[in-house]
Amino acid sequence: MSEQVSGAPAVEMRGITKAWPGVIANNGVDLTVRAGEVHALVGENGAGKSTLMNILYGLIHPDAGEILINGTPARITGARDAIAHGIGMVHQHFMLIPVFSVGENVMLGREPVTGGAFYDHARARKEIEALTQRYGLALDPDARTGDLPVGLQQRVEIVKVLYRGANILILDEPTGVLTPQESIELFGVLRDLVKAGKTIIFISHKLREVLEISDRITVMRRGKVVGHLTTKETNEQEIATLMVGREVLLRVEKKPAEPGPVTFRVENLTASSDRGVPALRGVSFELRQGEILGIAGVEGNGQSELVEVLAGTRRATGGRVLLGDRDVTAFDARMERDSGIAHIPEDRRGTGLVLAYSIADNLVLGRQRTPAFSWHGMVLRISAIKAWAKRLVKEFDIRAGNIDVLARTLSGGNQQKIIVAREMGNRPRVLLAAQPTRGVDIGAIEFIHRRLVAERDEGTAVLLVSAELEEIRSLSDRIAVFYEGRIVSIEPADTPEERLGLLMTGGGSGTRTGAA
Repeated sequence: MSEQVSGAPAVEMRGITKAWPGVIANNGVDLTVRAGEVHALVGENGAGKSTLMNILYGLIHPDAGEILINGTPARITGARDAIAHGIGMVHQHFMLIPVFSVGENVMLGREPVTGGAFYDHARARKEIEALTQRYGLALDPDARTGDLPVGLQQRVEIVKVLYRGANILILDEPTGVLTPQESIELFGVLRDLVKAGKTIIFISHKLREVLEISDRITVMRRGKVVGHLTTKETNEQEIATLMVGREVLLRVEKKPAEPGPVTFRVENLTASSDRGVPALRGVSFELRQGEILGIAGVEGNGQSELVEVLAGTRRATGGRVLLGDRDVTAFDARMERDSGIAHIPEDRRGTGLVLAYSIADNLVLGRQRTPAFSWHGMVLRISAIKAWAKRLVKEFDIRAGNIDVLARTLSGGNQQKIIVAREMGNRPRVLLAAQPTRGVDIGAIEFIHRRLVAERDEGTAVLLVSAELEEIRSLSDRIAVFYEGRIVSIEPADTPEERLGLLMTGGGSGTRTGAA
């Protein structure tokens, strides 16, 4: 944690209000960030955090309120104004050009030139090296950005805003795609930046990290600030309660698994990526009734392709997938579903939902031709669909006015609950859960975690893929670690985070089998 610095606030936002038709995103928000501190901004999805920071960075214009930078009123009408006031923003999804070098990305828009029009590589390299040495941010200016691991790409983003003179850095969910080791390295960088006089606004939903890195915390709920906390005087439970407005169960409560027979068997599975290069390189594992097998790994190591092959949306190039004694390797998505394999996809908006469809229509997707919901697969049984939808909306706490509301109008958490309800509604034999809580708030996370454990306890075999290592560790009965398209180890659920992180990056030694 950084050492707090007294004096004039670096940022003051007073009475910030922003509304769209039917939605008040910020309702008279006050935020004060002291110079030389790490200030965490937390809240559920839709609480107004991103809107507030986009206003500070000039991407959104407020309807009312004022902003002061270092005690002086500031008129920020765009990112250019924000940069002129010393504000830089590192977005959750990096704004880098993969084919450019590190130097070209850092200098983009402010390139040093020689001879009037030519990019001055030598000068750019010298300036970047000076900047990285000053802040302890080691980078090769000539490296191709797309070839760098995610942690170093994020470092490029930080160097880019520092090059533009930022003294106030906004970091939006900065650890969302990092391994534990990369997160530790990032926190070291942030502490060094604060020692160098920088001020940091840290947006995160990971409360443990908020407590580790911040000095003070502002909590938002439904467009309003509901709490200002001093980090050393608070805890995860108090923060979560303020965020949600009720007491939240932060730890997954589950009894030990009682695994049954092997339900799902994957043998030496291979598959290619969309670019035609090997993505799965001989994957083998067994999944039993009544257990959760977690797949841990840095994103991009083949986990997505694995789930797609198992769900029938990507063809295997070799190996076998067995459901019981039945070979389902060549089954398509419809045949997989009919066989009892359910799939929560990682991209809810792209592949999980039809956003222009109603809640009811989305809840029956994939089953609309079955006898329960149609006559001869041709004419829909509307009353049966409505009854099904009403039951699931109630059972899975999908919050909407009625079942005819369009999916696109719902919050991310409620959209995810539609998918979870649809896939769990028929009690599948195997549940493939890919990033089941990605981008949802703490209340929805709590609910989805409970449902996954309930599925396990009722005998479903659950394969859980998540970029959140804490989620994998708390939900799984065994953990398979993925690296470069292979399972490099199967570990017990209580394996230390440090060992898992090492295995995820190709370190560690030996493969061992974790007991269920």
